[in-house]
Amino acid sequence: MYRVAIIDDEPIIVEGLTKSINWKKWECQVVATGNSGTEGIAIAEKVQPNILFSDIRMPHMNGLAMIAAIKSQYPQMEITILTGFSDFEYAREAIRLGVTRFLVKPSKMDELEEAVESMVKNLKAKGIMPEKESEPDSLREEMQGDCEDGQDAGGEMPEETAAGSFIVNNAMKYMEENYKEKLKLQDVADQVYVSQWHLSKLLNRYKEQSFSDILNNIRIDKARELLKDPSLRIGDIADMVGFLDMAHFSRVFKKQTGISANEYRNGLK
Repeated sequence: MYRVAIIDDEPIIVEGLTKSINWKKWECQVVATGNSGTEGIAIAEKVQPNILFSDIRMPHMNGLAMIAAIKSQYPQMEITILTGFSDFEYAREAIRLGVTRFLVKPSKMDELEEAVESMVKNLKAKGIMPEKESEPDSLREEMQGDCEDGQDAGGEMPEETAAGSFIVNNAMKYMEENYKEKLKLQDVADQVYVSQWHLSKLLNRYKEQSFSDILNNIRIDKARELLKDPSLRIGDIADMVGFLDMAHFSRVFKKQTGISANEYRNGLK
């Protein structure tokens, strides 16, 4: 059976989808449900469903962020979005991230069944076949730590690229808005809902730089702007852009620009 997960902040929707669709007709089995994006990510990691039905607007987490986090790690997963909002921009971004269907609530049964049929066909086209039916609880234990068949095979898929780019862009935005803080890789990873290992891999892939180099570049760019103000002491600027001490700031500044902060300021006169 193909493993199905359903994520929606409305329990009645979750229950309705679980019970109203004849899942066995499509060789499917609902193995996990959740009510938030964070639960969705946890379920994706533990159960690694083949098919995911999810709302796009949920408390505490944007559904697009959840989809990007999941698709960047499990590109073979088939996803259908259910939403109460016919938002074209959301739909376009969701499709770019690799969702199979974008359905507006309340969805008709034939629309839901068509989505299931389409996702199952896509899985079979990828060579992913249904597994022997299991009880959901035992399946969760079984799947913990296992890798999805075909997840790591072959090259990078278009939706994986889009999802990775989405995550990196959000990570960069967060770093640019919070560079003054004592940021760690884990802090940023938490904001984009992936592990710090996965975020580090994505930053190296898309930016060809490590997290610390990217953060230092942002901070030094901000420092160069602040150095235009002669009333600001260099030590204060170092603190304002998030460096723990003046010595570290001086080393990084010279490495990035080739000259000291004082020489840079003097060159502005």
